[in-house]
Amino acid sequence: MLSKNRFRNNLLFFYSAIFILVALLIITYQYSREKEYKISALNNELLNITRITDNFIRINAIYPEGSFRLIDSLMRLLPEKNLRISIIDTSGTVMFDSFVAGYENMENHRTRPEIVTSGVSDFGTAVRKSETTGQEYYYFAKNFGSYYVRAAVVYDINVATFLKANMRFLLLLLFFFIIVGIVLLIVTNKFGESVTRLRDFAIGIRHGKPFEISFPRNELGVIGSEILDIYNNLISAKNELANEKEKLVKHLNALNEGVAFFSPEKKISFNNDHFIQLMNMISGDLKIFTSNFFEIPEFSEVEDFVDKNMEKTPAGSDLPATEYQVSKDGRFFRIKCVIFNDKSFEVILSDVTKIGKNKMIKQEMTSNIAHELKTPVASVKGYIETLLSNSVTDPHKQKYFLEKALGQTDRLTGLINDISVLNKIEEAGTTFLLEKVRIRKIIREVRDNFRSAIEAKKMKLVINVDDKVVVKGNKSLIMSIFQNLTENSINYAGENTTINILVYNEDKKFFHFSFSDNGIGIPQEHIGRVFERFYRIDTGRSRKSGGTGLGLAIVKNAVILHRGEIMVRNKTGGGTEFLFSLPKH
Repeated sequence: MLSKNRFRNNLLFFYSAIFILVALLIITYQYSREKEYKISALNNELLNITRITDNFIRINAIYPEGSFRLIDSLMRLLPEKNLRISIIDTSGTVMFDSFVAGYENMENHRTRPEIVTSGVSDFGTAVRKSETTGQEYYYFAKNFGSYYVRAAVVYDINVATFLKANMRFLLLLLFFFIIVGIVLLIVTNKFGESVTRLRDFAIGIRHGKPFEISFPRNELGVIGSEILDIYNNLISAKNELANEKEKLVKHLNALNEGVAFFSPEKKISFNNDHFIQLMNMISGDLKIFTSNFFEIPEFSEVEDFVDKNMEKTPAGSDLPATEYQVSKDGRFFRIKCVIFNDKSFEVILSDVTKIGKNKMIKQEMTSNIAHELKTPVASVKGYIETLLSNSVTDPHKQKYFLEKALGQTDRLTGLINDISVLNKIEEAGTTFLLEKVRIRKIIREVRDNFRSAIEAKKMKLVINVDDKVVVKGNKSLIMSIFQNLTENSINYAGENTTINILVYNEDKKFFHFSFSDNGIGIPQEHIGRVFERFYRIDTGRSRKSGGTGLGLAIVKNAVILHRGEIMVRNKTGGGTEFLFSLPKH
């Protein structure tokens, strides 16, 4: 078990090992640096002597005349004792040596290491025993062109001591080591308490419950406190995730769709109850299990899709997906498969029989459209055939037939336009351009468009909408809302009636409008169906007034597209009122 002292001792041990290693590196570097400095100092001193000697030789023209014994006078001027100066020509012949009386008989020095080195470098040095005198010297030689000047000192205890590195810095390192050790001991004692509490925390988290503990106010204590906060947050997040998972499972079980998740090995990891039910309905076998999913022929396309895309890497954020439909016993089912980035995949089963019925409803609507188009087309054709038969010669009757034909074409045009608007709302609703729309301006335009019809029926249109009422929407669709409602009131409210448009309420997101008239109203049995397409309360009257039966359907769909709501009711005292909302800009 980890203890406070063990942590402190380990830290001291590792620190000491690292410090000793660093200290050895520093000692080695400092020793080398000190020795190089001492050697460099000695070399500089001997270099100066060789240069002085060379200047003496040149000033006194000693080399051309060969009078090298004059150098003895120079030796008396130099302060150094035990200093030996030699002059050696480039062939290695010794021309002068201050320590050897018969230097003419000395052997050739061309192979001496200091001479060889000075021939290729700025100077040459060597520590060796002289073969002539038998003494050990520190040699320094420099090439001056026609000859070498070699200065040497006897390598005695004084020179050896001088060249040794100064080791006093070791005492400083030792003192520093002791101080740091004391500081580390104090710090580790404090950290030991934090480590002990971290140990207790590590043991306590095995239970997977929120943990409460206080840490000392030091760096490790701060770390421990942060870890504790992170742990408690993770526990909280884990509990929340478990709750969310439970909600998701309940949500999936509450769906009308069957959902199942599969591992990359095609093993089912989760499915809701509807998945089993729909799988049994599709297979026709009520005893089949989820493990037999890929054995059912209707799901072979899913298996082929998974096998084909399992090794592919999804491009961007688009996940591989496939969708197809199957039918069984008069019912229709949609099967969808999505492969995720980790190669697991999801299969969704949906009963789309209702959608198929909606398709039939659309087919019925298409038949209604064909029927509605058939009547004006037949009328136009009849009027034109009558005129072409030459049976009508009276200009007034000809004009009458042409006006009737024109009226039917107008009705046909209105019907086609209304159908086009509805299709655009349903199929491309999200592509409509949204802008700032002033409602009072829109209503005025509608009033001007119907001015002649309003005056003909002696009606009034009262606008109680402020200029500040601005909505965010598509201008043409909002225009169609007020235009169709106004046209509806003109056609069915009756003469000498009043249309009243006002904002009766507003909240943070919507303006709430009231569009009403004080006409004859709508029979209660029909009021729930007025927004249906081609639904007419009085078919003959509607056609006579030129209505297509699509106006209120357009109004409802346009309001819903703007995320508003609409309802209709009969007013107390007579008349009809439409209540709807549009979003604020």
